[in-house]
Amino acid sequence: MGTFTAVVYREEEMYVAQCPEVGTVSQGKTPEEAVDNLKEATELYLEEFPLEEKKRPFITTFEVVPVVKA
Repeated sequence: MGTFTAVVYREEEMYVAQCPEVGTVSQGKTPEEAVDNLKEATELYLEEFPLEEKKRPFITTFEVVPVVKA
């Protein structure tokens, strides 16, 4: 078992959920449904392709200052 990240965004009528650590993607009618579907997809993926602990990426954030054109 492990803890993974879900990035969720709306795309037209559906919500899309992505797991950046593994690369799995799923969708649902609500954010909760999208994450539940992503969890299932990720579990199935990891059964076939287990992660090597030392190869897990990390996630961070950064800011970008918009350039104002004169």
